[in-house]
Amino acid sequence: MIKIGKIERYINERIQKEKLLFVLIDPVDYKTPDDAIKTGINAAEGGAGAVIIGGSIGVQGDILEHVTKSIKDKANVPIILFPGNIATLTRHADALYFMSLLNSRNAYWISQAQTLASVVVKQMGIEPLPVGYIVVEPGGSVGWVGDVNLVPRDRPKLGVGLALAAQMMGLRFVLMDVGSGSKVGPVPPEMIAATKHVIDIPLIAAGGMRSAEDARMIAKAGADIVQMGTVFQGNNNVKETVSKIVKEINKK
Repeated sequence: MIKIGKIERYINERIQKEKLLFVLIDPVDYKTPDDAIKTGINAAEGGAGAVIIGGSIGVQGDILEHVTKSIKDKANVPIILFPGNIATLTRHADALYFMSLLNSRNAYWISQAQTLASVVVKQMGIEPLPVGYIVVEPGGSVGWVGDVNLVPRDRPKLGVGLALAAQMMGLRFVLMDVGSGSKVGPVPPEMIAATKHVIDIPLIAAGGMRSAEDARMIAKAGADIVQMGTVFQGNNNVKETVSKIVKEINKK
């Protein structure tokens, strides 16, 4: 069993008291690295539970190093990597989603990439967060890159089965994602509710949320953590937007 580290304890302690907002920064989606850095810092100041850095395509090397270190130097929350592949690694991060893409058709995304990255992760001293990653229709870029057998939106039991399997295999988080830029909205609330009813590990919902109201709907359905990214790109009021969303998802 992987030892529970500082960041995992932090997350577990926080979600016992409140719903969390994780803000995703995909540096290649910003006009400049400085814009990405500013967004991450403002998100932390606005009350985000963590800043997540990564994406499906091209987030590696100098831009990853620079953006991660610059946000970490000024943010007072954990910096967690969302790896698109084995190169999305930097020792400047506090932790990373050590993910198995459970509904991929390709074994590479289920266990081979993890095998290739594991020794490097340990050498870098990055805390691994064991995550079962489940991609729901429409899937976005991750659905294409990850060769995913997408969970149909009207089949919540399939999502439940994958999430429960993640827990039974010893993974300690479930991340349900519809991919970036979803035009049909987030993971269906019915799927979130059904999943949360049967699993005992934290549930993260990502993708498709474009407003505080969307985030509240998903949090109310049962997500412990909502992860949002697109809504903050080109946003001149990130701190205020984050603060509003955090308040909204914790309304009784």
